[in-house]
Amino acid sequence: MPATIRRTLTHLQTTFEEGGKTVEVPTKLYAALAIIRNPWFGRGFVEDLRPEIQDVAPGMGKLLTDMLLDMTGDALEGCGKASVVGMGGEIEHAQAMTHTLHFGNQFREAINAKSYLAFSNTRGAAGTPMMIPLMHKDDGGMRSHYQTIHLNVPDAPAEDEIIIALGASVGGHPHHRIGNRYEDLRDMGRDVDNPAGV
Repeated sequence: MPATIRRTLTHLQTTFEEGGKTVEVPTKLYAALAIIRNPWFGRGFVEDLRPEIQDVAPGMGKLLTDMLLDMTGDALEGCGKASVVGMGGEIEHAQAMTHTLHFGNQFREAINAKSYLAFSNTRGAAGTPMMIPLMHKDDGGMRSHYQTIHLNVPDAPAEDEIIIALGASVGGHPHHRIGNRYEDLRDMGRDVDNPAGV
């Protein structure tokens, strides 16, 4: 059975100035969210979450991916995901909706991503802050694209709901100047192509 959706939302943040300096090409952060009924709410401790995951997650992944791509087109560079479950659910319910290939691969395949999706999951009442961490879709070592989208929904999640979100960026964070992971590895005398030394 597909998700029971109460509402979808989109979010856009554009940064024109940071640290007193103009951002020559403004950075854009996007999010697509859906507030759905928690399919496990009121059922006690459910041993196997997979049937509902397989019913709900693919459709939610497709819906949110389409919403994001409608906003970003092929300019999307960074990506991530997050979920917040209401107080009547378990943190595992939040994770179940996002930590599955049935959800994440809808997004990753649509944007040809090579990186995994950075994530956060939490439980809270209506208005709980949501943080969607991002990284570059093709290169997890590019710190220029380590960004976090901060937002909340004043009337969600209700105790029987889950908010599911995908995030994206066009551009890296403003005035990036901390270097990339590979520079640190070189500084430490590590092999960039084999950082674990195996």
